[in-house]
Amino acid sequence: MATLTIKGKSGAEYTFYVHKLPVKFKQSGGVYLFTKLLDDKKTHRYIYLGITEDLSERFDNHHKAECIKNEGATHLCAFTENNKSKREKIEEDLLASISTRCNEQKK
Repeated sequence: MATLTIKGKSGAEYTFYVHKLPVKFKQSGGVYLFTKLLDDKKTHRYIYLGITEDLSERFDNHHKAECIKNEGATHLCAFTENNKSKREKIEEDLLASISTRCNEQKK
């Protein structure tokens, strides 16, 4: 299975498993990233990063679904983490180091 490793602002690296959309997950907490695979078939454009307690249910009625669709998401990358406070720290670390199309970026 393909992976995508992203370095957070802290310097920590997080390895996500890359899944072509549509995808279904088993129940698990995690950090997820919608991406669009670019024409070079190697580069992913980051669209939306978020966290969830249940990867199996999160995406049916996602609050950013319109933006994610409009940006042409082709993949969903997942990093499994069942600890809520760890998920929140990972999300904060990554959003401080990457730019996404559909997250509200903090200045």
